[in-house]
Amino acid sequence: MSNLKKVIIAALMLAATIVLSRFLSIKTPILVISFSYIPIMLCAILLGPWWTMLVAGLADLIGALLFPFGAYFVGYTISATLSGFIYGICLKYKKNMSYKKFILMLSISTLLVIAICNGLLNSLWIYITTKKALVAILPTRLVKELVMLPIQITTIFFLHLGFKKMGIYDRLFNKNIEVEVSEDKTKIEKTKDESSSKKEDKK
Repeated sequence: MSNLKKVIIAALMLAATIVLSRFLSIKTPILVISFSYIPIMLCAILLGPWWTMLVAGLADLIGALLFPFGAYFVGYTISATLSGFIYGICLKYKKNMSYKKFILMLSISTLLVIAICNGLLNSLWIYITTKKALVAILPTRLVKELVMLPIQITTIFFLHLGFKKMGIYDRLFNKNIEVEVSEDKTKIEKTKDESSSKKEDKK
């Protein structure tokens, strides 16, 4: 995939993440319900860990500065960046990856993000910023994460399946298509040259 395509995809995912997290989410002092995981996980599949870290970190930073729900705290940006890295490592697209392996990696990455980033780190950041008892916060957040777990896995799997069926991955990653097209053009040009040279010989 060319660098231009990567920049365009990253920009689209960044914008989608900000919109979903800042305008189409439910926020309380201790709980956030959002579908911003969708563009982040799609970015992980398409671009891998480093781009996804950048998108996730910038989305949290830009969203917090331009559309704040409270005072900015760097801990949430760290959590977002780490989640992007985890998703990118586990979900990076591989042509020969079976559906079973993809579901396994999807489940592992989702569980890791829920446990480390959303469960542990974000609860700690909430405790630091709000001074509320961590023990009182954890049960509510745990229930929310358990409810979101199957939703995240199902949503991303069907999006991945749809991308594969529509040939989106082939268009983005398969360089052979471009090679075949250029080879076909070369063959057509050669046949035209040969036919024109034969006509001249006959004359």
